[in-house]
Amino acid sequence: MLRTRLYLGLLPLLLLFIAVGAVGTHLYRDLAGSYERSLTVSYRAMIGGYEMREAATLMAVAISRGEQGDPIGARQAYEEQRAKFRRHFMEQSVESTGMMRSSRLEKLDTAFTELDELGRKRLEGAGASLAAMTQTEVALFNTLKAIEHIAEGDYAEVSAAAERARGLSRKSINFLIAAMTAAILLSVFLSFRLARSLLRPIQALQTSASAFGEGKLDDDVSVTSADELGELARTFNIMAAKLRTYRDAMTESVIRARRTMEATLTSTPDPLFVVANDGKHEVRNPAAEAIAALPELSGGLPAALEEPLKQVLASGSHYLPTGYDQVVTLHVEGGERHYLPRILAIGDALTGFGGAAVILQDVTKFRLLDDVKGNLVSTVSHELKTPLTSLRMAVYLLLEQNFGPITPRQRELLETARDDSERLLRILNDLLDLSRLEGGVSTLNRGPVSIVGFLEDMAREMRSITEAAGQRIVVKADAVLTEMSIDADRVRHVFINLLSNASKYSGPDTTITLYAVDAPDGFIRFGVRDEGPGIPAENTPYIFEKFYRVPEQEKKGAGLGLTIAREIVVAHGGSIACSSKPGEGTDFYFLLPAR
Repeated sequence: MLRTRLYLGLLPLLLLFIAVGAVGTHLYRDLAGSYERSLTVSYRAMIGGYEMREAATLMAVAISRGEQGDPIGARQAYEEQRAKFRRHFMEQSVESTGMMRSSRLEKLDTAFTELDELGRKRLEGAGASLAAMTQTEVALFNTLKAIEHIAEGDYAEVSAAAERARGLSRKSINFLIAAMTAAILLSVFLSFRLARSLLRPIQALQTSASAFGEGKLDDDVSVTSADELGELARTFNIMAAKLRTYRDAMTESVIRARRTMEATLTSTPDPLFVVANDGKHEVRNPAAEAIAALPELSGGLPAALEEPLKQVLASGSHYLPTGYDQVVTLHVEGGERHYLPRILAIGDALTGFGGAAVILQDVTKFRLLDDVKGNLVSTVSHELKTPLTSLRMAVYLLLEQNFGPITPRQRELLETARDDSERLLRILNDLLDLSRLEGGVSTLNRGPVSIVGFLEDMAREMRSITEAAGQRIVVKADAVLTEMSIDADRVRHVFINLLSNASKYSGPDTTITLYAVDAPDGFIRFGVRDEGPGIPAENTPYIFEKFYRVPEQEKKGAGLGLTIAREIVVAHGGSIACSSKPGEGTDFYFLLPAR
């Protein structure tokens, strides 16, 4: 097996490594042990010599101290230093047993004994003469000289030990160099043999793999052994056979998918463009080719889609508009066609965004139907307004009893008819206003307005209603806000609608806040915040649509007030939104340009 071949090929190198390690360990252990013992003895001898030298010197000092009038203190100090000397001398004697330095210690013992005898005589008062002092100094000198002689001998022995260690180190280095040379030569030889036996089948596999990378899947690898390399070659051949089968199946599938895609694109009536990251058009269906050939589309796509397309290619987020205000109108075959654009990012964050698909959905029929519906609503509302006004006038005349008295039951029915006619008239007026705003017929009568004064006027106008409901209005405005140019009557309609809704859906003892704050990008944020029950999150996206009513609401209404408010704000170049949490109140706010 391949594992056995590798083991046998590397076994000589392993045995050589074990032998070199064993010999090197023995040499280093011998070197470290001998040098450590020499250093330990020398170090202790050095410390002991220093202590004995100091003790002998202090003994001489103690003798002089006794002769100067302090015999008791001198004798005590003398005995302490003498005991210290003898202790270190005995330690040196024990460690030097059987060594050459034993003779030098005997000479030191003789010199110290002479010093001790002379010192004791002088401390006892029997040797205070000049000759005794001279003898004591000579004995001290001999003692110190003997200690110095021992230190010199120790130094010589340490030097000899260091020389032996250097010799042993040289031998070890020479041995290791020879062993390393042999190991390198052996490893080169073994590597050559192993490489020659292993690389041949591997090179064959590499050649086949390179051919596979180029799409050549028809050549098999020859099996030359029964070990793991041979098994690898057999597995490689099995993989090649499966890849050939998979290639044939994938080729057929790709051809079928391509034909299906081409048929789908050809039959799609809406124009479809596939755009690469660099803006180049990769695919167009026949409808897109017809659109791209129009003179007004020199770049292949409408100019209004250039910026959204760049954003989709940069961020990978889809561009999916829903309103008719974002419809692209093109002149096709002598008429106008309206297209709602859809720009879809191709790819994902993991694989990278590879481009975008631009779909122009033809909404011409729906646009015409919406216009017809708007015109119909406007026409019907206008036609109903005149007879409704006459009917309303007749009800008022009857209630004023201009044609005779009426019974209480008749008055009750007439008042109900009057209230319903008033409500119906308000709905018709809202529908007419909405039609004018959506059609662009109604123009804005702009003029300078004081922001703080305008808000206070709105609060004053609604105060009678809020006070009757037990509510209060608070006005808050930033000090930096002064004037702005708006259509005061139109914006008043927005505030009245928002304030009426806030009062309608808030309970007593609550506060309605009317505010204006500075907003980024040159806008001013106006808003009405209440403390009512709030609007569920699933309903907030639809509250500005026509006739939309939040489910399960008890308050009555046609569902047109917020739609009209949105159209007025948009006509001023702003936007309106709602922030609400159930149980925490609602904040309707809109942005208007400061200039």
